[in-house]
Amino acid sequence: MNHLDLREIFMIKNLRVAALLFVAVAFSSAAGFAQPAAAVNDASKLVTEFEVNGLKVLVKQRPAAPTFSGGLFFKGGVRNYTAETAGIENFMLNVATEAGKRFNRQQVRRELSRTGSSLAGSAGSDFGVVSFVSTKENFDRIWNVFTDVTLEPAFAPEDVERVRQQLLAGLRERDTSPDAALAAAQERVLYTGHPYGIDSQGTIQTVQGITAAQLRDHHKKLMQTSRMLLVIVGDIDPKLVREKVEAAFGKLPRGDYKHEPLPPLDFSKQTLDVTNRSLQTNYVQGAFPAPSLADPDYYAMRVAVTILQQLVYQEVRIQRQLSYAPNAEMNNQAVNYGFLYVTTVDPNQSVKVMLDQVNLLRTQTVTDEFISGMAGQFVTQYYTDQQTNAAQAAELARYELIGGGWRRSFEFLERMTAVTPADVRRVSEKYLKNFRFVVVGDPRSADPAVFTAQSR
Repeated sequence: MNHLDLREIFMIKNLRVAALLFVAVAFSSAAGFAQPAAAVNDASKLVTEFEVNGLKVLVKQRPAAPTFSGGLFFKGGVRNYTAETAGIENFMLNVATEAGKRFNRQQVRRELSRTGSSLAGSAGSDFGVVSFVSTKENFDRIWNVFTDVTLEPAFAPEDVERVRQQLLAGLRERDTSPDAALAAAQERVLYTGHPYGIDSQGTIQTVQGITAAQLRDHHKKLMQTSRMLLVIVGDIDPKLVREKVEAAFGKLPRGDYKHEPLPPLDFSKQTLDVTNRSLQTNYVQGAFPAPSLADPDYYAMRVAVTILQQLVYQEVRIQRQLSYAPNAEMNNQAVNYGFLYVTTVDPNQSVKVMLDQVNLLRTQTVTDEFISGMAGQFVTQYYTDQQTNAAQAAELARYELIGGGWRRSFEFLERMTAVTPADVRRVSEKYLKNFRFVVVGDPRSADPAVFTAQSR
């Protein structure tokens, strides 16, 4: 079996990152990553899980933390509405956080300003959320504001229209951005006929047409404990949280929400879709299938995509100077995909070079030493990303809702450091194929023979 020593290749080509990878290898050998992984697993003992009237609650204690963060998450995402009401959940949650029955808009703003707190609502493809952040000493006060706007939002006409105009402004701005046009083209290609084809942010037409009565009806639909998950992270006593939850949510209807798996995306063949737009450069993105957070392949694929990112950067930018910021990434959705991205005046050459790097990963095996060095990067990134209470609350929720359960969030480092070179090659062969490319720019610059040249 051929082995691909990426550090050696990078050194030969004078890639500055090679030195950093060498340091990472030395660090990983000296430190040993079993210990940090074990420490993170111990952190799972700080999480208290309980249920109130069908509402699952997770409280992660961070002793001595001066702040706390939380979120009430609503299951279902885009499956909660239709194409005709696209964006209604995002609209509703944004309006809800403006004011409630007991706290009008001015009082909500005053309380947030006085306590240095924040409160926000939003919705995406997989779930919606009302999130809140404050200091420990203000927990009771912010809890009262949060539960008021969540359970009994005012939906005042002036709030509805103000938020509507804000959302419309964002949608109009999105339409003028080449990157946004690229994302829209990618989603159109991938999501046609799929539930994800309903835009969680809505369209100008749907947001203009949604009424206050529809917002109230959607709110009522979500007010079932079987649709909810509450997560709080901070130096907060779980017993206190339980008392608060029982008082606020104990009389809500349970409902009968059941999670239904989403269908897979179609990656049965390679495709190219070009949106004609007069631009100085061409925007290119090529999607490939990727495992979701709940899939055992997720961790090896994270490593593979990170290696691909470095290869693409080296060959497209450093070696050939075809683009300033070529990239390879993997999304984090219940039904997932990854993508290659580049902006360039020469899409054909750029895409050919990127696909060459893909085939390199599919046909050769990285070395054990290189994989060990990669572990150092993931450990550093993991702890950096998990510094805030808000990040930890979001991570717990994401794993609980789409990742196979919150306990798996504490297995991340262990699973990442268990990835082998054989795993990287296996997932590369399995997933890095049948790219579905979209281009925003000059149609004459994209040769279909180049974009669909990769063999299975």
